[in-house]
Amino acid sequence: MTNIILSGCGGRMGQAIVKETENSDKYRILAGVDANADSVAAACKFPVYQTVSDFSEKADVIIDFSHHTAISSLLDYAKKTKTPIVVCTTGHTDDERAMMNDAAKEIPVFFSGNMSIGINLLIELCKNAAATLGLAFDVEIIEKHHNQKLDAPSGTAIMIADGIASERDKTEYVYDRHQVRRKRSSEEIGIHSVRGGTIVGEHEVIFAGSNETVSLKHTAMSREIFANGALRAAEYLATKSSGSYNMSDLINGR
Repeated sequence: MTNIILSGCGGRMGQAIVKETENSDKYRILAGVDANADSVAAACKFPVYQTVSDFSEKADVIIDFSHHTAISSLLDYAKKTKTPIVVCTTGHTDDERAMMNDAAKEIPVFFSGNMSIGINLLIELCKNAAATLGLAFDVEIIEKHHNQKLDAPSGTAIMIADGIASERDKTEYVYDRHQVRRKRSSEEIGIHSVRGGTIVGEHEVIFAGSNETVSLKHTAMSREIFANGALRAAEYLATKSSGSYNMSDLINGR
């Protein structure tokens, strides 16, 4: 049984994890953490705290699906209690990423901008395509999410772009072309965000060459895929030593 502290338990993804663990014999939520603890607690079967430091018991792992600004207090608690942490939030600043890297020297830290196995397979396919097609093919990434998502572009879109960039000699990310009138450079990766309705998540990568186009796409039908991925990561991380881990490590059993 993996005992979990769930940060962001009142949010969409937090509730998806709650639902997946309700009748599980593998995972148990010991406590939740949420900025709106008073209103969230009534709907939860476990205690909910406003800050993680208010929780005094010992958990096997923390799952964070809250907001990137919460990472500092979560890492402080994780280091103090030697608790592994699975960071599923996106939109972190450079300073916050540096905090995670520093914390990984003391505790296991798992980070992924997307917890879906399918998305991580898409990234591998895109890396293969980039290595094969080279700069002769222009790359555009289009990501779509629901109208409540706060960050743009999505962390997943950046993950995809970073994967492609790792296979190219030089790359420039371009987010907003309307500000500059110029022809497209072969070094660009265009990244575009769509926000509307209840779209769970769609990512399409277009490799556009001369007289041919290759498209790779992943569509998330339900938040369950991210919840299941986060729980698998929690179970995986609970037995690891200090260090930085990601979905590729989990998939490949490293």
